[in-house]
Amino acid sequence: MSVDKDTVRRIAKLARLAMPEDRLAPLAGELNGIFQWVEMLNEVDVAGVPAMTSVVAQKLKWRADAVSDGGDAGALLANAPDKEGEFFVVPKVVE
Repeated sequence: MSVDKDTVRRIAKLARLAMPEDRLAPLAGELNGIFQWVEMLNEVDVAGVPAMTSVVAQKLKWRADAVSDGGDAGALLANAPDKEGEFFVVPKVVE
């Protein structure tokens, strides 16, 4: 993939960035360098490599899926600025 000045100008417009004309060519060169580096990653053989979420092998901390004291509406609403019955009252935001 190759990026030219017109493509950089279009991307900047879509991102609503004010890009001076003298910065378009250098930025196109930088983006082309990044894309070349990403293309090099496609050459790496990753067959048999397990997917990972971190460079450090960690087990996820699981918690029991249990009901807590969330069902006590009185305790939940004790600090509410405004309530009606067992519901929070909030300002209307949609007309």
